[in-house]
Amino acid sequence: MEQENKPSPSVSPAEQDAHKAFKALNAAANELIIGQHRWMERLLSALLSNGHLLVEGAPGLAKTTAIKVIADRIEGDFHRIQFTPDLLPADLTGTEIFRPAEGTFEFQQGPIFHNLILADEVNRAPAKVQSALLEAMGEHQVTVGRTTYRLPPLFLVMATQNPIEQEGTYPLPEAQLDRFLMHVSIGYPSAEAEKDILNLARQQARDELGKQASAEVLVTQEQVFLAQKGVLDLFMAPALEDYIVQLVLATREPGSWDPDLSRLVSYGASPRATIALDRCARARAWLDQRDYVSPDDVHAVAHDVLRHRVLLSYEAEADGVTVDQLTDRLLDLVPVP
Repeated sequence: MEQENKPSPSVSPAEQDAHKAFKALNAAANELIIGQHRWMERLLSALLSNGHLLVEGAPGLAKTTAIKVIADRIEGDFHRIQFTPDLLPADLTGTEIFRPAEGTFEFQQGPIFHNLILADEVNRAPAKVQSALLEAMGEHQVTVGRTTYRLPPLFLVMATQNPIEQEGTYPLPEAQLDRFLMHVSIGYPSAEAEKDILNLARQQARDELGKQASAEVLVTQEQVFLAQKGVLDLFMAPALEDYIVQLVLATREPGSWDPDLSRLVSYGASPRATIALDRCARARAWLDQRDYVSPDDVHAVAHDVLRHRVLLSYEAEADGVTVDQLTDRLLDLVPVP
């Protein structure tokens, strides 16, 4: 496929350093999170796109470890929040404490005010807590009483869901799921990767018996913001922008491409999907150190962007059709520029 190229603008030394820093971060992460290269790419793409990530996978697939590995190597604060049925919104956002000596209330910040947040098992918390988290994600602020507090400029939420043990959970509403940039599904590693994981776990156990060394910070916040700007400045051909729009429109009216698909979809993807496809494709191209976006970038991220945004019909669910299968079909039908 032909991609229209534009003469690449000169890259500043600071942006070159940012590229090197993210390359080193990716390499360090893949040394510790074995067999999950695609998953690590999605996590870095969310960071570069200034978005948030919903991750689903069985227990023990390094979901928690992955964001901790990234957080330890980025300039910023990290906090893990275990969501439970008895969690309150104040446990997340913070609360006002009365100071008798001054006769005033003082706001005590909650864990949501950290830079990198792991919301573990987000579907185990009641709707009020989920709403507080999603306000923080969507508006970049929290409201306590009559006062609104801004969150730090660098703010990333990675929420996890466990696909098993659904009893006693509070599923996220479809409208709230839309606020996540991507919904990433993690599978089991290969036999070869699992053997490497075994060796790595043994080595880490030995290291824990000795002197602990803190991880080196590889990426500063300034480099993160510079990289985010670089992602937005990447060249995308107008034909490719039209292609992204046509892909999202096809999820709303799939019957215009194939009459058999019209019975499969209840609701298509919202305009947020168009924005997310654009951002994630740009982030992938930037990580690949290219100064333009290609159709391959769009194809690579399409499933993770659309997976939680397309609502299938009961008929599709009865037939065992998944959103990923629908996305595959639409990628085949919509012509590539």
